[in-house]
Amino acid sequence: MTSPSTKETTVTLLQDSARTRRRRLGVATAAAGLLAALLAAGPASATPDPGDGNQAPKSVSRTVEKQAEDAIAAGEIPGQDEVVHSANIEHLTNIPKDALPGTNSDLAFQGKYAFAGNYDGFRIFDISDPKAPKTVAQVLCPGSQNDITVSGNLLFLSTDSSRSDNSCASTTQPATEKSSWEGMKVFDISDKSNPKYVAAVETACGSHTHTLVPEKKNVYVYVSSYSPSATFPDCQPPHDGISVIKVPRDAPEKAAVVGFPVLFPGDGPDGGGNPGGPTNPGVSKTTGCHDITVLPSKDLAAGACMGDGILFSIKDPEHPKVIDQVQDNVNFAFWHSATFNQKANKVVFTDELGGGGAATCNAAIGPDRGADGIYDIVGKGDQRKLVFKSYFKIPRHQADTENCVAHNGSLIPVKGKDIMVQAWYQGGVSVWDFTNSAQPKEIGYFERGPLTTDTMRTGGSWSAYYYNGYIYSNDIAKGFDVLKLSDRRTDPAQRVRMDELNVQTQPDYFD
Repeated sequence: MTSPSTKETTVTLLQDSARTRRRRLGVATAAAGLLAALLAAGPASATPDPGDGNQAPKSVSRTVEKQAEDAIAAGEIPGQDEVVHSANIEHLTNIPKDALPGTNSDLAFQGKYAFAGNYDGFRIFDISDPKAPKTVAQVLCPGSQNDITVSGNLLFLSTDSSRSDNSCASTTQPATEKSSWEGMKVFDISDKSNPKYVAAVETACGSHTHTLVPEKKNVYVYVSSYSPSATFPDCQPPHDGISVIKVPRDAPEKAAVVGFPVLFPGDGPDGGGNPGGPTNPGVSKTTGCHDITVLPSKDLAAGACMGDGILFSIKDPEHPKVIDQVQDNVNFAFWHSATFNQKANKVVFTDELGGGGAATCNAAIGPDRGADGIYDIVGKGDQRKLVFKSYFKIPRHQADTENCVAHNGSLIPVKGKDIMVQAWYQGGVSVWDFTNSAQPKEIGYFERGPLTTDTMRTGGSWSAYYYNGYIYSNDIAKGFDVLKLSDRRTDPAQRVRMDELNVQTQPDYFD
């Protein structure tokens, strides 16, 4: 098999205003080395449920097309496939998609390996040399989103598209059919070059995302899913909680659901979560959670649950207890994900306005919607409260053909500072500081120009995470990117080394 290389126009940005870019042109070549795929046949694309990414291209008006073209010509946005970045970020390499052509999704890390989810399965990279990652395995197993985590010798994969069965050869099948399957899959990754599928657990409404609460003998899995319907036999309303799976490490085939804790109790048919419209126009009705981040060292978790943000205790992992519940019915449309700071006295919640497939990084939407919401945690114990402090959004407008909104990110472990890196789809990758909760600021970024100027095509960075000195980004369309951040404010993080990282199982970096 050939080892293709890609040639990218790279722009290093030395200075930015809030709305335009002053650019110095240069050219760089990114070599992408690929090993032979382990798959004998090309994968069949999964057909996902509505959710993050993978929307079909949509036509745009000639006016929108011309505006994008004019913005490129004026240097206000990068050109198609043009790479731009701040002076403190270096783009080391890009590894294009190979045997799995579907939407790239989340990332997990263990030792010298990165695990990259894809709607068609997952890919394992050896990142011993971050400048030249090598493909170790590609596993065909369609089923969006294929949200991915690892713990010891086990790999976990979420399936949130209705399938004919739980095998990796399944096909799409309507959720109205009782025989359809959605849920969690478990693989043995003792041999990284040959993962083995060892268990499957069906969960109510499938598994859009999941979060690990690891223990010595068992791994608990919090399964987030939503959008029930009376017509779905395995996804009935009100669906106001999460599924909890217990996986014995020594016998993963015995994995099973051990509970469905209700997080939004209420007397109505939809429980006690946000009712959404028409009561709260433009806000998603809460029918479950989209994503949960746990901080095991503090027995805390933060849930991003459609119309609600919650803080809860996980002292008893099988019976989580909600401490506080907040809503933002002015600027938040869809509570998507959460990140604690190291001291556990702040949470950053993201708003995925437009579901990840819309252009929301523009003047019309403004700086407070499709953004991050920064909340301080005040008080002690079960009396703790989430207190809103400010919004953060990337300070660069994107074309109206670029899907762009706050998405997955992680802390950059700098003692005494609150700094994180975050994906913004076609808005790229942003590094920003929220040490002052009321005045967050961006300190670095990386992005590409629009995929197209004549259609709205979903692309850009799905997940951007810091791991052992480097930033890794899984780009929906372009593949796997590796970035190097060199900045006196973040350089101390290079001394922090992790053996394993699932970002939604947030570690105590300084323990």
